[in-house]
Amino acid sequence: MSDDAVSPEEVRHVADLARVDLDDDEVDRFAGQFADILEYFETLDEVPEVDREADLANVMRPDEERPSLDSEDALRNAPETEDGYFKGPNVS
Repeated sequence: MSDDAVSPEEVRHVADLARVDLDDDEVDRFAGQFADILEYFETLDEVPEVDREADLANVMRPDEERPSLDSEDALRNAPETEDGYFKGPNVS
């Protein structure tokens, strides 16, 4: 585990932000896990940078106008439509 241990107060703060209730045993377990995760990030800082090709080229083709489906054909197989648009499930 890293020298910069994660305190139980920090774990409780993160849990409050995430609206997660943790008991004392969970706080202790997560403090250790958070410290391990932070240590992994410190290890990533040690990975050397790789040389990248300086000159990048745009490989995308230029936009071109082409015939497409009209709205009625596009909506024909949709499970639900509303006012000429696809209708999807409500998400919250």
